Amino acid sequence: MIVRTLEEITDSPRDTKAPTWCSRRFLLKSDGVGFSLHDTLIYPGTETLIWYRNHIEAVYCIEGEGEVEVTETGTIYPIRAGTLYTLNGHERHLLRAKTQLRMICVFNPPLTGNEVHDVQGVYPLEAVNAQ
Repeated sequence: MIVRTLEEITDSPRDTKAPTWCSRRFLLKSDGVGFSLHDTLIYPGTETLIWYRNHIEAVYCIEGEGEVEVTETGTIYPIRAGTLYTLNGHERHLLRAKTQLRMICVFNPPLTGNEVHDVQGVYPLEAVNAQ
């Protein structure tokens, strides 16, 4: 059984930070459960280009207000507490936070824990294959 608290993850190696977000990574590839689970904060007033070319991500918003724009189509979806979106088509998107967003995110394949977005918004393929 794996039991972790947000308190023990915050400011640990499982707390990955970027200029527009921080991701507290509860479950990673090394945990051996087949997916990773993250409690992510998107900072207010930010916009982040993301393209999970190598992953499927499901995102459940539990706090805040923002929007996600699919860059290929220009379609914009409002995001607020109680909204789920899943990038099952590997959509390149812009995530905008009007207020701080708190998201619960699930990745398949699971993340290793050290990933950050490259200039295209992608988690590199070598991170997918890392042990």
